[in-house]
Amino acid sequence: MNKQSIFLSTLILLFILLLGIFSYFLKYKNGAEEVSKTVAKISPVNTNPLSIEAMRTKSYPGSNLTIEQTLPDGSNYHQYIASYLSDGLKIYGLLTVPMGDKPKTGWPVIIFNHGYIDPSQYQTTERYVAYVDYFAKNGYIVFKSDYRGNGNSEGDPLGAYYSPAYATDVLNALSSLKKYPQADPNRIGMWGHSMGGNIALRDLVVDTKDIKAAVIWGGVVGSYNDMINNWQRKVPFRPGPRELALRNSGRQSLITKYGSPSANPTFWNSIDPTNFVSDITAPVQLDAGGSDEEVPVAFSQSLYEKLKNAGKNVEFYVYPGSDHNISQGFDLAMQRSLAFFDKYVKGGENS
Repeated sequence: MNKQSIFLSTLILLFILLLGIFSYFLKYKNGAEEVSKTVAKISPVNTNPLSIEAMRTKSYPGSNLTIEQTLPDGSNYHQYIASYLSDGLKIYGLLTVPMGDKPKTGWPVIIFNHGYIDPSQYQTTERYVAYVDYFAKNGYIVFKSDYRGNGNSEGDPLGAYYSPAYATDVLNALSSLKKYPQADPNRIGMWGHSMGGNIALRDLVVDTKDIKAAVIWGGVVGSYNDMINNWQRKVPFRPGPRELALRNSGRQSLITKYGSPSANPTFWNSIDPTNFVSDITAPVQLDAGGSDEEVPVAFSQSLYEKLKNAGKNVEFYVYPGSDHNISQGFDLAMQRSLAFFDKYVKGGENS
């Protein structure tokens, strides 16, 4: 073989070698991209704003409470419409303040998380009147946040289940109450009904320090798998068109991006507060109407068992024949709720 043939053969071999190397790296690059996409799909995306980890890293500075309107006094307490800031939005709420001499450290506080009411129909001073009055006349500051997009509050009503919006508003309300001169920043409890119970549970696992006790009535406190697959209402739920679109887009966007809870449990566990109950430090009371046709009693039962198995301080009461609002067992349920707050919030006990 002459030198020219050897040279040509060498060039051909070198070309084949380079082509092989190029093909290998191209295949590796595409494979790496596919692996990256797969990992992104199945791993916990903690940068998602709804994930518990992301919510824990976020700041909730709140603001000073601003009295917007003075309302007629209750039996032994003052009433106001107040506002505060959450994510730069002006959020309104109902504020009650006991009459008389303020305790040295300030009045104990109950942050009141209301359940679902059509945001376009919601009014600060309507609904839950008897509930608020019960706590207010027993020596508590009560603050019922409207949440964003509800009533006159700024923003869109993004909901509590597939957006961190309402839970964020309540955490900012908590910070605002801690700054309020009449309030004791170390004696703050939280009450939640239905959707408000979901908000309370999420906030309990995000803020494991400031909430001293929580009471949840008829709470939407099931896992995401339960809420998506096992929540069968016996009465129709008809949100307004605007809110329905926001809710559906929120849930569907998560399913489209991450898959369903059964297909991608890792992601859904990362946003599910029931998966973080071991981090809860506050005592919890759960109350449910035995004939609740809106939210399954099984949600409360399941949360009770998870808290109990995690060694948490938890009470659970079912009121036979009572509806979603525990109307038929209202007095007893309120007595139990008040006694719970008196023990763990007003009394300053932590265990």
